[in-house]
Amino acid sequence: DFFRNHGVGAWIFLAFSDAVMVFFLIYFSLHLRRRVKQSGFTGVAGLMRERYGTNLAAYIYFAGIFLFLIPYVSIQVRGIAIFLNAAFPTFLPYWGWAIMIVFLMLFYSATGGLRAILYADVVQGTILLIIVWLVAIGCIRYFGGVPEMFATIGETHPKLLSVPGPKGLFSIQFLISSALVIMMLPVTQPQLTTRVVIMKNIKSTHMMAFSVGVFAMLVILPTLALGFYGVSKYGDLSTADFLSNMLLNDQTSFMAAATIIGLIAAALSTSDSQIFAMGNEFRSLAGKDVSFWKVKASIYFFAAAALIFSIFSGDELVLLGRLSFAGTSLLGPMIMTAIFSKGKPGIENAVLALVALVIFLIAQAGLMPNKWFGLQVEMVLLVLLAVVAFVSVRVRRGQYAVD
Repeated sequence: DFFRNHGVGAWIFLAFSDAVMVFFLIYFSLHLRRRVKQSGFTGVAGLMRERYGTNLAAYIYFAGIFLFLIPYVSIQVRGIAIFLNAAFPTFLPYWGWAIMIVFLMLFYSATGGLRAILYADVVQGTILLIIVWLVAIGCIRYFGGVPEMFATIGETHPKLLSVPGPKGLFSIQFLISSALVIMMLPVTQPQLTTRVVIMKNIKSTHMMAFSVGVFAMLVILPTLALGFYGVSKYGDLSTADFLSNMLLNDQTSFMAAATIIGLIAAALSTSDSQIFAMGNEFRSLAGKDVSFWKVKASIYFFAAAALIFSIFSGDELVLLGRLSFAGTSLLGPMIMTAIFSKGKPGIENAVLALVALVIFLIAQAGLMPNKWFGLQVEMVLLVLLAVVAFVSVRVRRGQYAVD
């Protein structure tokens, strides 16, 4: 649907951002694993407490990921609920499908644990990859081939083949700011950070980083054909009607059933990792002695918030995902300072991260401009946080040398 609305520039935006993330993941993982060997690891929240010497940094981190991972989980819920509601309109209302999906996510995360989630991700990811390519091949055949697909779109919707696209989304600033916030995913997304830590060795970590990038490209590339098929055949339909027609009505019975399974598997694969990671981070924040039921309660509260958000949010799911990444990226300089600096990092990094999160939320609520000096607010805040972090590390390094 993102390709259907914004065109081929979506591929440039996604592919470039993911490539930057992969290279940064390789670099970041080396330093994170070194730090964990020195300090131990129960979660990022615990690491922030240990490095900054105060609970404040841990609370700021947890609050940030709690707030901004809600949109990311909710887009999985909303996406699959829209699809299932369109596929079976008389069975359950949209909100009923959303509740069912959240219940499945909670059950799946609570009963399996991390090992089960990792193994299931392999199976679910493979199912998703196969299904999306099979559907894409059918979409390409509709046009008669890849060259014919681009030729047809060029004649009927030429703006989809150029940037900034028909809605002017893909500017240079959007590309750079998106690359920055997506690059920060291994730093700020606890489910990724945990996987970096638990890898057997640095060679396995590098292979994991490379595989993440390859898998992302293989999943994203065929969706271009799905989007162009959609704009050519269902350009005037809503997201729900477009998805139901393309993925169900235009497929054989076997493929339609396989698509439903693939989409549910994909949504569960993403969300169960997030929910499990939130529970782990709450345990890391509260300490080893926290009761099992408090951890469960934190997970239920997070899932309920994601459910409510999914019911009232819009259908621009990719942009909602970017909003989530932009919010969590503001925690990046605070986390990186804790991991990269040799001495104790300055608490000013945590305080300013909190200020940046509040400003970003206010801007998203429309209570202040979302652009400063012609730049997206998250881009300005990221640069300011990075500069403060750099200066803080340099000044304190000089103090350590004197001491």
